[in-house]
Amino acid sequence: MHDFLIRNALIFDGSDQAGVQGDVAIHAGRIVAVGQLGDAAAANVIDAQGLALAPGFIDVHTHDDLEVIRNPDMRSKLSQGVTTVVVGNCGISASPVHIRDQVPDPMNLLGDAEDFRYADFASYRRAVEQAGPAVNVAALVGHTALRQNHMDRLDRAASADEIDAMRTQLRESLAQGALGLSSGLAYASAFSAPSSEVDALAMELPRNGLYATHLRDEFGGILDAMEEAFSAARAPQAAVRVSHLKCAGIDNWGRSGEVLASLHAASATQDVACDCYPYAASASTLDLKQVTDAFDILITWSEPEPDQGGRLLAAIAADWNVSLLDAAIRLQPAGAVYHGMDEADVRQILAHPLTMIGSDGLPRDPRPHPRLWGTFPRVLGHYSRDEQLFPLHTAVHKMTGLPASRFAMGARGFIRAGWCADLVLFDPARVRDTASFHDPIRAAEGISAVWVNGCLSYDGRQVVARAGRFVCPEAAPAA
Repeated sequence: MHDFLIRNALIFDGSDQAGVQGDVAIHAGRIVAVGQLGDAAAANVIDAQGLALAPGFIDVHTHDDLEVIRNPDMRSKLSQGVTTVVVGNCGISASPVHIRDQVPDPMNLLGDAEDFRYADFASYRRAVEQAGPAVNVAALVGHTALRQNHMDRLDRAASADEIDAMRTQLRESLAQGALGLSSGLAYASAFSAPSSEVDALAMELPRNGLYATHLRDEFGGILDAMEEAFSAARAPQAAVRVSHLKCAGIDNWGRSGEVLASLHAASATQDVACDCYPYAASASTLDLKQVTDAFDILITWSEPEPDQGGRLLAAIAADWNVSLLDAAIRLQPAGAVYHGMDEADVRQILAHPLTMIGSDGLPRDPRPHPRLWGTFPRVLGHYSRDEQLFPLHTAVHKMTGLPASRFAMGARGFIRAGWCADLVLFDPARVRDTASFHDPIRAAEGISAVWVNGCLSYDGRQVVARAGRFVCPEAAPAA
């Protein structure tokens, strides 16, 4: 007898093909049968008439490194249908890390000094497994994390000895199950690293290993920054994943065509892809270099001025009778949402066949960007159903089969017999994001049920089980 039998669902199997009506049986954490299953019996039978069944969504760009340990229910992700998160992005990771003094920006997005307790990758992996999060976890190693482990200051290039020490730590982490290397070269903590420093680290990656990068420049110099990323991966024959691809800054609006042409051209000779979140606003720490009056900047938190959280920087500056820059300096350290993208560029990047979906949500932010809770239903509801930017099966593919294959997730990302039973049942007519910039901590509508490793984990209202696992890179089984 099966554990679960989901009958009469519109099955989107993750392969970018139109949905097919049918049944799916689950037993012992695996999908054991797909099709018209007749009189098959199960301990739990779900009539999914009118609902769609998809592989569990894979969030390829998160900063949930410590959240999966602190708050292992992971309701912000499970309530969207996300069953697997990739952590360690933008060059910042929870391990391997040894904090000697203060946590450098932007690693402070992940936690405080006492939260970084994992001096090697193996100890982080054990901590995740002991916490038992509700979602699966795969982890990259951050370049900035390695830099701060071995350098006395981060506003310079690393020495040869420091690079050797970083390479050793990365090599050890890869052997202990890390997915690959990430960088965040736009941030002050890594901007002084020359291309040669990143190139040297990338040489530790195995062939087809992963290099994910927050580009050195997402503004006017984006094409050169993309070429820098592609170049780093050529010698080791590694795969490049461009993080949260965007055309940032009003002077950069309208350039998505040439940016995507660069990505497409590189894909002819390299394994390259990108992720994108479905909003025309970004979020991070408050960066003085990005302070401008060209678009709205929403302050989400401020350590010295906590009462200013939730207000526009321009309004704060007007109240204080100071310039935008002086207000930003007074607010630091702080977090911000930057409404610095053009909707047409976002749509074009989202629709590209090399684009996966990543939330880039910041779970420690007291007023997080709504992408933390709303990314995946927004793609399904707003962009696919309402705006018809792409068909529903393509939306599902961008969240499932495509990231599973591009991030070496093994037997995940597709609805196939023998594969892991990570599944989401949702209502195509009702699914939508409800989180907004001013009310961001709200669960999606239309997500009926979520299974993680064959265990019913979300019942449409609450987290009912935690069955996530640590995911190490592995090749997918033969189809």
